[in-house]
Amino acid sequence: MIVDGQVKPGDKLDSVQVLAQKFQVGRSAVREALSALQAMGLVEIKQGEGTFVRKFETSSLSAPLSTILMGSEDILELLEMRKILEVGSAGLAARNWKDGDLAAIKQALDQMRESVDSEEASDQADIDFHQAIAHASHNRLLIDMMKTISGAMTKSMRNTRKMWLFGEKSSTERLYEEHVLIYKAIRERDALMAQQRMLHHLLKVEDVLLNRLELGEE
Repeated sequence: MIVDGQVKPGDKLDSVQVLAQKFQVGRSAVREALSALQAMGLVEIKQGEGTFVRKFETSSLSAPLSTILMGSEDILELLEMRKILEVGSAGLAARNWKDGDLAAIKQALDQMRESVDSEEASDQADIDFHQAIAHASHNRLLIDMMKTISGAMTKSMRNTRKMWLFGEKSSTERLYEEHVLIYKAIRERDALMAQQRMLHHLLKVEDVLLNRLELGEE
């Protein structure tokens, strides 16, 4: 609606309840979408007043519109981008982490372990883990790039996690263990191993998605 000009900069969006009814989704989904839009700079949420559309450029990197609706092709392209960014990020983190960086990565890892029964919390812990690795790289441009795609990552992780869990038993544990191996390589300052394990993890996610797509086409 924003891209098509149905709502323009300065316009106030409908309430969460009205938007939920209009799009036939739950209120939590609407709130999540609005938070993502705000993070991308597309809307401004004013406490007690409502949500207003901001002026934006559709070509801007800070406005990844695929965050809102991501199809399988979008997710695959995001995974390609993540392989480029995060494999390097893991290697830099292994070389450059400082006091506090490892604790942040480990905290996200612990939250991932504890939130097995909560899909939303588990997704957030996963995001926090990868963001903490980016911060440990101490490369400001890389950190900014990871922030830019964080909304899209959240959406794609939710989709691929559902496919993963549907396809394998004990997959939650396996997913967690892959993150543990990445953490250990970073902790040991083994940059090459950290990169290899991050790549293995992302390739596994990609493989699960591709397998589900093939099943869907048959």
